[in-house]
Amino acid sequence: MSKGAGLRIERITTATDDVRLLIGELDQVLAAEYLPEQRHGLALEALFQPQVRFFLARLNGAAIGCGGMALFDDFAEVKRMYVREAARGRGVAQALLTRIEMETRVARFVVLRLETGERQTAALRFYARAGFQPCAAFGDYATMPPEAIATSIFMEKRLAAQNA
Repeated sequence: MSKGAGLRIERITTATDDVRLLIGELDQVLAAEYLPEQRHGLALEALFQPQVRFFLARLNGAAIGCGGMALFDDFAEVKRMYVREAARGRGVAQALLTRIEMETRVARFVVLRLETGERQTAALRFYARAGFQPCAAFGDYATMPPEAIATSIFMEKRLAAQNA
């Protein structure tokens, strides 16, 4: 579970104060860039439903990032990935994504998808480096009005099956 000195990724099953703060920060960042109908993050309470796995990254005990995945019929979707600016460049996002990919495989899914915004250039570079490729709108996004997904970028990654 540990990645690097003092970095821990833990599964969170309830909305803790740390989670509330991180999701609040992420919402502020996205609100500054996108119209409300172009923001598709899960609501806080939805992060703790049975089909969602959510994780908190701690560095030396301090909450510095979060992310999770929602399970659908034939794919998993990355949800609410965020690392505080002061903690970026330390492998936190990679540690979170590694855990998300591992949990996706454990749940027996081989396709991991995501939606992010076109202005999230650092995230887009990160996901491309991690092996994600552009894809068409999927799931509920595919039926949204065009203006709701006008700033969305969709990506997916095929994961190697977990050894049984």
